[in-house]
Amino acid sequence: MEVKMKILLDEDGIRRSITRISYEIIERNKTVDNIVLVGIKSRGDILAERIKQKLLEVENIDAPLETIDITYYRDDIDRKNFDLDIKDTEFKTNLTGKVVVIVDDVLYTGRTIRAGLDAILSKSRPAKIQLACLIDRGHRELPIRADFIGKNIPTSHSENIEVYLKELDGKEEVVIL
Repeated sequence: MEVKMKILLDEDGIRRSITRISYEIIERNKTVDNIVLVGIKSRGDILAERIKQKLLEVENIDAPLETIDITYYRDDIDRKNFDLDIKDTEFKTNLTGKVVVIVDDVLYTGRTIRAGLDAILSKSRPAKIQLACLIDRGHRELPIRADFIGKNIPTSHSENIEVYLKELDGKEEVVIL
């Protein structure tokens, strides 16, 4: 069976989306002085780094960047047989009282973001948590909404969205399969 692939965003489209998200973060928060970016592994952290660089370029403020591995906090794993080192990951930045912007590549059911929220809230009490996603494909199972979206892509449950980033994949595009 042949897999049909359609490119939704090319390299320029991804760059423009990151730029737009960065400006929206600045506008919504009036400043980036109190912002901490938290990227969800393994592509959200790369996108968060790009947003960080854009915020530095535009506002000349170096926003702290954290990365979280939400594996332990997922609701579809058996925690009894799990390596607790992941759970005990500490943030270098104190997130309490900060505006935390969680960054991920694709927002789908909301379960990854819920796990990210659990990870953050288990360690701190931010003043506010916002969500930035490159792609919002719909089909939420939880009441979660992105504050900053690169592109809305309505999909069916049978379709898949793949985000390819140079740092991991050697190419830069978002495709639907």
